[in-house]
Amino acid sequence: MKVIICGAGRVGYGIAERLSQEGNDVSVIDTSAPLISAITETLDVSGIVGHGAYPDVLAKAGADEAEMIIAVTLHDEINMVACQVAHSLFKVPTKIARIRAQNYLATEYSDLFSRDDVPIDVAISPEIEVGKMVLRRISYPGATDVVRFADDRIVMVAIECMEDCPVVNASMRQLTDLFPDLKATVTGVYRDNRLFVPHSTDELQTGDLAYVVCENTHVRRTLSLFGHEEKEAARIVIAGGGNIGLFVAKTIEEFQPKTRVKIIESDRERAIHIAEQLKSAVVLHGSALDQKLLQQAEIQDADLVVALTNNDQINILGSVMAKKLGCKQNLVLLNEPSFQDFAKSLGIDAHINPRAVTMSGILQHVRKGRIRSVYAVQRGSAEVIEAEALETSPLVGAPFRELELPDGIRIGAIYRDGTVLRPDGDMKIKAKDRVVLFATGDAVRHVQQLFRVSIQYF
Repeated sequence: MKVIICGAGRVGYGIAERLSQEGNDVSVIDTSAPLISAITETLDVSGIVGHGAYPDVLAKAGADEAEMIIAVTLHDEINMVACQVAHSLFKVPTKIARIRAQNYLATEYSDLFSRDDVPIDVAISPEIEVGKMVLRRISYPGATDVVRFADDRIVMVAIECMEDCPVVNASMRQLTDLFPDLKATVTGVYRDNRLFVPHSTDELQTGDLAYVVCENTHVRRTLSLFGHEEKEAARIVIAGGGNIGLFVAKTIEEFQPKTRVKIIESDRERAIHIAEQLKSAVVLHGSALDQKLLQQAEIQDADLVVALTNNDQINILGSVMAKKLGCKQNLVLLNEPSFQDFAKSLGIDAHINPRAVTMSGILQHVRKGRIRSVYAVQRGSAEVIEAEALETSPLVGAPFRELELPDGIRIGAIYRDGTVLRPDGDMKIKAKDRVVLFATGDAVRHVQQLFRVSIQYF
């Protein structure tokens, strides 16, 4: 597949890396010569220095043969015009754009992105997607990652096995035998910088990060079985009143009115603006690194501090300081991958990688056929995928014990007629079942054969 990516920043690089690894013909456009030089030196892609919305630049990138354009520059308007030009002049079939300004995404303007107006097939809003991820993390304290599938009925949670974890040294088969009524399946394990799909005899170890797929009503019990009894935060301090912080605060006010929220915002005009937007949340003007201001926010009594500024250093230092002052937990937004590697050693309980969230949202739409949702974990080392089984799928009709799944793939749950099913040896997948599975990076290509779908991504 021929793909053009406008923007060679973190998100653009990540998408180009993934698509090129799968053998796609990828061209990347960016106005920054150093970024283009870096991406062409490390990846098997073509690079063009230029403006992504200019017709001649798109033509040079091969737009007349492209099946898809993904516009992820830092400027919404460039992304929008790039899609318009790709549509009008080159008839590019699929157009995906990152749109950050919420003014474009208001419900009253929902018809803006259409074939007759601004021809964007998929508009990705990083702020909203990251905000939703923050809210999911708040809802399930103790989980280091949370993603919903199958109309929110199935949830993937990443759970760390601490020293006092009750299921340490228990094999996958033992977990099934001990909790036969629990609709939860350990589908992946991250251990010693290696991600793998466990076999039935593999045991969980202290320090493991387990990726568990379960029914939404069984998440809290699953966390409890892993030794995570953290209570949902009743007092939250948000550092950063940008689009993400405001979205999180507004949503908490609407759906969790008993939760007390305070926001710290360094820009005075922005602080005044968000104070006008919120009903009950308290907005404080100042720096999240100001110890006196943190104390004024009653950080010592807070259950959770959520650091959502655009500065990783402020997020890290502010969160660490908050815990030193008595805050129970912290959740940090981290853009720089190198910071994510040692976040835990600095005292960060959980972090969110906005690039991974945005990439997952884009990959979901890059793929064709019956793939309903995709979520990348551990920087793309594996993916959690929701797919619909067709009559022609080799998975349909045979009992699970007779299925020969490729190495690196494990099915976590089945969604059938509004009911979540945990797979067992006797179960048979039926046509139209929605299957949530975990696949390591080198096994993702087998999903196409398993579900007999045309995934253009491959």
